[in-house]
Amino acid sequence: MNADGDEMRTLIVDDEPLAVERMQILCARIPALQVVGTASDGAAALRLIAALTPDLVLLDMTMPEVDGLGVARALAGQANRPAVVFVTAHDDFAVEAFDCDAVDYVLKPVAQERLERAVERAQARRAAPPETPLTPEKPASEWIEEFWVPHRSELIRVAASDLERIDAERDYVRLHVGHQNGQGRSYMMLHTIAGLEARLDPECFIRLHRSTIVRRDRIAGLKHDGLGVWSAELLDGSLQRIGRTYLARVKAMAGR
Repeated sequence: MNADGDEMRTLIVDDEPLAVERMQILCARIPALQVVGTASDGAAALRLIAALTPDLVLLDMTMPEVDGLGVARALAGQANRPAVVFVTAHDDFAVEAFDCDAVDYVLKPVAQERLERAVERAQARRAAPPETPLTPEKPASEWIEEFWVPHRSELIRVAASDLERIDAERDYVRLHVGHQNGQGRSYMMLHTIAGLEARLDPECFIRLHRSTIVRRDRIAGLKHDGLGVWSAELLDGSLQRIGRTYLARVKAMAGR
């Protein structure tokens, strides 16, 4: 809620009139929201945000000229900027969206309950005390710290620190978590393994193979089969083959 405890002043941004109309209906069912305007493109959205100072922006991702990411990036760093919830039919922009400090990422068609959860997150964000400004001694990390991955009808957060292994599967990657404690799960995400490698902290992750990245502290040891093939044994007992291209780097990690 806003500082006075009133309804959250909300701007709907979508280039499809029917989508705007549906979102207005959904918002009308949520007492915490007051829709103060709508915009059909990113440039208009930025003008209305400046004029109306909404608390919340329900923002479509794909729009002509200035898209949703462009709007969110333009708002980044502004004082008292509104909370942003992306509302989109595309699940492949989640990483970029949360890089823009989005509160949530809701997939179309939007269910009433799902929108209500997003609003609750926006309210919680606004109620939280302001973060301490970053200083030169405490710079923002250049490495990705979390992933938001599609799971059933929504997106869930996976912390980079929880990742154990990443496998490439064609145009997707599979993120593995929880295998060490016997509660293994995996999630598919549309992304290239090379693109993720460039964004993961190399002090924490290492690429073993063109199709495999592992967390360094999940490696229990290295094994050689006597025929020139090396593998990394992980803490869960599995063996992951090391490609020749990456072998020198892996050995250097082990001081060899």
